[in-house]
Amino acid sequence: MRIAVVGTGYVGLVTGTCFAETGNTVTCVDIDQVKVEKLINGQLPIYEPGLDHLFLRNLKEGRLHFTTNLEEGVKGASIIFLALPTPPGEDGSADLSYVLGVAESLGKILDTYTVVVNKSTVPVGTADKVKAAIAKNAKVEFDVVSNPEFLREGVAVDDFMKPDRVVIGTSSEAAKKLMNTLYAPYVRQGNPVIFMDERSSELTKYAANSFLAVKITFMNEIARLCERLGADVDMVRRGIGSDDRIGRRFLFPGIGYGGSCFPKDVQALVRSSEEVDYAFKILEAVMDVNTEQKTYLVPKIKRYFNDSLKGKKIALWGLAFKPNTDDIREAPALYIIDALLAEGAGITAFDPEAMKGVKKLLGDKIEFAANQYDALEGADCLVIATEWSVFRTPDFELMENRLKNKVVFDGRNVFEGALMESMGYHYESIGRQPVKGAKGK
Repeated sequence: MRIAVVGTGYVGLVTGTCFAETGNTVTCVDIDQVKVEKLINGQLPIYEPGLDHLFLRNLKEGRLHFTTNLEEGVKGASIIFLALPTPPGEDGSADLSYVLGVAESLGKILDTYTVVVNKSTVPVGTADKVKAAIAKNAKVEFDVVSNPEFLREGVAVDDFMKPDRVVIGTSSEAAKKLMNTLYAPYVRQGNPVIFMDERSSELTKYAANSFLAVKITFMNEIARLCERLGADVDMVRRGIGSDDRIGRRFLFPGIGYGGSCFPKDVQALVRSSEEVDYAFKILEAVMDVNTEQKTYLVPKIKRYFNDSLKGKKIALWGLAFKPNTDDIREAPALYIIDALLAEGAGITAFDPEAMKGVKKLLGDKIEFAANQYDALEGADCLVIATEWSVFRTPDFELMENRLKNKVVFDGRNVFEGALMESMGYHYESIGRQPVKGAKGK
């Protein structure tokens, strides 16, 4: 099958590459000439485990193509996926200008029946708007389908190739048949392809991400309560996670959620609710709590240093919003950096993949280390903001030799309190009782 994917961001690249992997001929379209040239030359602009191998193989075997020309890119395609940005506007609602602009252009280009698929995360009713935008200029039959993505950064290739479910919103039997054929190789183990109307499909994406954001935020609130009541959030998590009505996933407390999806989607669903005169109170609370949670460690750090961080050197492990990605959008680390700099502290950071993006964003406001241990050199304390695997079992002897003080503030509960206590560290984490080590110098 010939497929076009408009947009080569995170979703577009994973989508196009994974569709090519099952034998389809895929052309990806983007307006960024420099980016397209790099892709043609085999250079991926994002870090996603496993994607590079599939990308290079399908590029080499001629199933994956890139162009800046929309008409050239969609020519002969049975299905056109729109994987375009939908950033929050000033009022919090999703900006559909990219999606609707391309849709209007497609109306002038289509010369045979085509299925146009919204892969972008879009508000309820967007399929109708896309259909109207195409229809302005269309001279042939077409269908507009909603097919939201449920890709987790860090495991996106596995999520695409072996999805829990595929959600497709369409009222057209012709489109349903075509989409069923396209996704058949990905659901051979029996995971469902769920067909529904377009509006329900659009809302399903927002509902899924918002529910997960609620779950994370609930556990962060429980963690705060644990600290005050003398309980251990890890024990509480295990106790409630064993209940299959609740489940074990998304119950790990930390310094809040970030990334390109949860913050934007929660905000957009709240805005969509306001447009139909409904106050989504639980999501409003989730946004407030998550904003506070991102800098939850900062008051702890200040208290340890007698409310003065002026001149303190702080080592920071982790910049990406989660491990196994270079994505720094809404990353808690960035909020921590801003708060610490405002208090007069100096920061030396290390992240396995995200330093390039932060350097571009912050310039010389902070220092960057070649490795995690170099970041510790002469530091008054260590702050952990991302739970990369490489941070979980470090060389503690080397850490002790590099750190000025044996002090760790762990925003992701990477270490066990008992271990840190046995080594004489002052250790504070999320939802667990602090390990009181010696005061800093």
